[in-house]
Amino acid sequence: MVFVVDRQTACRPLSALQGIRTSRLGSKVTLELTIRRANEDDAEAVSRVILAALRETNAKDYSQDIIARVEKSFSPSAVLALMRRRRVSVAVVRDRIVGTASLDGSTVRSVFVDPELQRRGIGQRLMAEVEEAAHADGVTVLAVPSSVTAEPFYAKLGFKAVRDSYHGDERTIIMERSLEEQ
Repeated sequence: MVFVVDRQTACRPLSALQGIRTSRLGSKVTLELTIRRANEDDAEAVSRVILAALRETNAKDYSQDIIARVEKSFSPSAVLALMRRRRVSVAVVRDRIVGTASLDGSTVRSVFVDPELQRRGIGQRLMAEVEEAAHADGVTVLAVPSSVTAEPFYAKLGFKAVRDSYHGDERTIIMERSLEEQ
């Protein structure tokens, strides 16, 4: 599939795209983006993407102590264990993993995009893949334990905040969306 990114949205430096071929269609920049099921060989790259997003994006909303605690859940070996229990998808640009998302029954988990490529629609494509899989599995209500950082992203996708959840001082917003409305 070809993924089209608007040049106005893509105003940050594209150092994450070094070595990745892009082309121009008028005022659009295109990236070849593939969403596929993750395999065990992807664990290290998935871990790298998650850790980078935690350190660069989520750190704006959470303390260093919370980030350090959450990071332990996403080492390469921890990611490999998650892959064995969940349906994990990855976003790939030119053989490079740039995002991930997973489905755990009726719950969306671990949606992360390389910080240099955020706000370019990759997260939305990953969520579309997760929602398709959930719908195919007969899920009628999809839940997501959202970070404070990601709450606006999920709200744009139609998720509604249901309640807050705390793990120590780490706030998570439990959000839901009906899949029957599609």
